Amino acid sequence: MARFTREELEAARSLVVPDLLPGPDDPPLRVLFCGINPGLVTAVTGHHFGRPGNRFWPALHGAGFTPRLLLPAEQGELRGLGLGITNVVARTTARADELSDAELRAGGERLRALVARTRPRWLAVAGVGAYRTAFDRPKAQVGPQDETVGDTRVWVLPNPSGLNAHWQLPAMIEEYARLREAAQR
Repeated sequence: MARFTREELEAARSLVVPDLLPGPDDPPLRVLFCGINPGLVTAVTGHHFGRPGNRFWPALHGAGFTPRLLLPAEQGELRGLGLGITNVVARTTARADELSDAELRAGGERLRALVARTRPRWLAVAGVGAYRTAFDRPKAQVGPQDETVGDTRVWVLPNPSGLNAHWQLPAMIEEYARLREAAQR
């Protein structure tokens, strides 16, 4: 991976990373993965979950969502698999704990509108703390939720950031695989 200067990373705070959504010639959206917000490396590269050490791509592949381990720069291949990526909050930060609860709640409203428009079968929010705040579900746990957004089911996944030491990759893969199984039904 390219190394970025401190100036490049700080300038990334003003960048917006567009949602990755299937186009008209792609299969319907089965799962819309939702990160908390773009990190600095993601913003500089324009690739979701772009920081080395982020376990999203290995978990996605290990769970069988992708036929091979994709690099963040290959994120466009998800469209053809009926998968997409968005974030709860669009603002780029170095760490998710820089976000306010008000930003997360506003992001939850934006996410509800996006789901209503794109109608995925599943919304998969990668980060239980962000989900709890954004959707006002303080007792939510990782796994399928009782709540739906319209007809879209909701699954909370562990945050794949390397900073989340509570979840190791094998357990993360198991949780992603549970979602994949449910998404195929």
